[in-house]
Amino acid sequence: MYVLTGVTKRYQRGKSTVDALKGIDLSIADGDQLVIQGPTGGGKSTLLQMLGALDRPTAGSIEFDGTDLTKLSEAKLTTMRSENIGFIFQAFNLIPTLNAQENVETALVPMGVKTPDRRRRAAEALESVGLGERLTHLPSELSGGQQQRVAIARALVKEPKVLLADEPTGNLDESMRDEIMGLLEGLWRDRGLTFILVTHDSGIAKRAPRLATIRKGTLTVRESSRT
Repeated sequence: MYVLTGVTKRYQRGKSTVDALKGIDLSIADGDQLVIQGPTGGGKSTLLQMLGALDRPTAGSIEFDGTDLTKLSEAKLTTMRSENIGFIFQAFNLIPTLNAQENVETALVPMGVKTPDRRRRAAEALESVGLGERLTHLPSELSGGQQQRVAIARALVKEPKVLLADEPTGNLDESMRDEIMGLLEGLWRDRGLTFILVTHDSGIAKRAPRLATIRKGTLTVRESSRT
């Protein structure tokens, strides 16, 4: 699935150069679940952006299914993202004027899916996350956990190969965190997804079958003894 070789990302901050990623080497197999843990500013979100083809490295290569993403045009990267990668964010990023079903449908518009199919697939995706009776509810009418479920349905509706989650439980309390993580882990197993999540939460890290720790742009990967 992914092979990262020598991935480096540098930013200019005034007269200083900041190394957000320092020569990252990483392999992620099809169907893998990887949690990337680290402190704020350690580079975890930058790495997730690289995996999601939302940013390009300063140096190094990122292969996705044998294709080096660093060599693709912006148009091809956009197509690759829309067809293959589902994103989940801490802030939900729902459109407040659209109901749950319409928010999920937005993921299918760039793919050219016709309206009847969009509506059917969005309803099925919401049903799969336990919101089959909330199709017409606006985000303001949903709890934080329910809004994140809508965001998960939006990420899954296009049937991606990869699910990328950036602090998906950061705005939730502990009980809701565990509920959402249980849902995500179940979807990963049932759908055979490659699932990559970044977090600073040690409670989530302990659940991971494979854990990467990133600090000051340097990555260390270990296999968990958890069965």
